[in-house]
Amino acid sequence: MNNKLIQFVRDTYQTNDFIPLHAPTFSGNEKAYVTDTIESTFVSSVGKYVEDFEKHIEAYTGTAKAVAAVNGTAALHTALYMAGVKAGDLVITQALTFVATCNALFHMGAEPIFVDVSKISLGLCSQATSDFLDDNAVVNNEGECIHKTSGRRIKAVVPMHTFGHPVELDELLTVCLKWNLVLVEDAAESLGSFYKGKHTGTIGDFSAISFNGNKIITTGGGGMVLCKHLDDGVHTRHVTTTAKVPHPYEFYHDEPGFNYRLPNLNAALGCAQMEVLPEFLEQKRLLAGKYQTLFSDSEFQFVVEPKYAQSNYWLNAIICPDKVSRDLLLKETNEQGVMTRPIWQLMHRLPMFKNSFRGDLKVSEWVEAHLINLPSSPIKVV
Repeated sequence: MNNKLIQFVRDTYQTNDFIPLHAPTFSGNEKAYVTDTIESTFVSSVGKYVEDFEKHIEAYTGTAKAVAAVNGTAALHTALYMAGVKAGDLVITQALTFVATCNALFHMGAEPIFVDVSKISLGLCSQATSDFLDDNAVVNNEGECIHKTSGRRIKAVVPMHTFGHPVELDELLTVCLKWNLVLVEDAAESLGSFYKGKHTGTIGDFSAISFNGNKIITTGGGGMVLCKHLDDGVHTRHVTTTAKVPHPYEFYHDEPGFNYRLPNLNAALGCAQMEVLPEFLEQKRLLAGKYQTLFSDSEFQFVVEPKYAQSNYWLNAIICPDKVSRDLLLKETNEQGVMTRPIWQLMHRLPMFKNSFRGDLKVSEWVEAHLINLPSSPIKVV
């Protein structure tokens, strides 16, 4: 199967050169829009493309307000700040995630509680979240969710839509409402993914999208905060631009703020990429179908979108029969210049999060030992 996969990838991408996991594709107006930005001299955080990019995202996702940020981590940091997460708070999230999810919490002075993921979505499991809270939390007289062992406030739940596959948002929202928690979606990987017809990032009060170079569309570096309520969006925009009060010449800031506004130069690239996003999504779903067929009669299981969702298939993945076969496939593909990668090491294994509270993570640990990501760049599949 390993050689068959290598040949399939080479035939698909029509090259004998090194094949990365996910490379950006520039096939539209990227060069024209970036050149226009340079010629305008408005290359920093003031310029037409920043607001145009926000409007593109608002129209596509259906969110009330989108606010551009310098990267996905800054967007998530802002989303958590706007959700009311404060230093000393606890936030429920998954150990099976990219480290940026937890880094955003750390830099706020908050701390993660790790709960298991679902085998169906690879994202935060609603039942595991509910069970953890039933066993470890109470709601006090002020309506706050309190962690019984530490006495600290649990403020939010942050699911991450792993590889673009939406989590069970309705069920998680029900849990949040029961325990007075804010739902903040880490939608970094899921632009173009829909949960029961609604775009990911629009169910929670706030969410964050990433436009890093390896995402389905890119601005080089960049992110976006999605706000469910327009008033929150207006405030988010204010906070991300140093909380400066508009004035013809005076500098007055009415609250602590972030210098997180996306530069116009990056936003120009994003505007061009949004124009071809539907094409990318079509190509990636076609590629996913080809992978699924390739592995259909093998001992490897291709990871498919949940039945309740339509995924962008940002990174295609397979479940290997065991860790031995996983490691052999990783070795042989990478030696042949076809990049494959294991999933991230679980967050509680990292030194800075090893002492964080956590529930039973048996599914997360199983996925960690069995999953491999495959080349997933959005190109025409033949």
